[in-house]
Amino acid sequence: MSDLEKARAFFGKDIYASETTGIVITEVGDRYAKVELDLDERHYNALGHVMGGVYFTMSDFAFAIASNFNSDPCVTLASQIVFLNSARGRHLTAEARCLKDGRNTSFFEISITDEQGTSVAKVTTEGRKING
Repeated sequence: MSDLEKARAFFGKDIYASETTGIVITEVGDRYAKVELDLDERHYNALGHVMGGVYFTMSDFAFAIASNFNSDPCVTLASQIVFLNSARGRHLTAEARCLKDGRNTSFFEISITDEQGTSVAKVTTEGRKING
């Protein structure tokens, strides 16, 4: 079984991210994850823009995968999201990268873009390693 298959099997238990929203894990690596989402009517607000919670859920899921796959269990201590632009396309990608991996804490940056290359949000997340 490949790492991608293992990640999909384990994190598929996150029903909200994987089934309710439709986010799909497309890449995993060492302290790295990429998730993608095809937008549909359930992802938009009354103004016709993608709900901020969609971006945050994607970033939180990408962080969870990047910080926990083949690693000690880790939970979020704090996250900050900055909304940069409205998505122009119908497909979103979130990539989580570890900027610092300390003994007890870690720091990740998550970038969210649409298929046109529009940078729609940046998220920073501090994680805390816990005993499983």
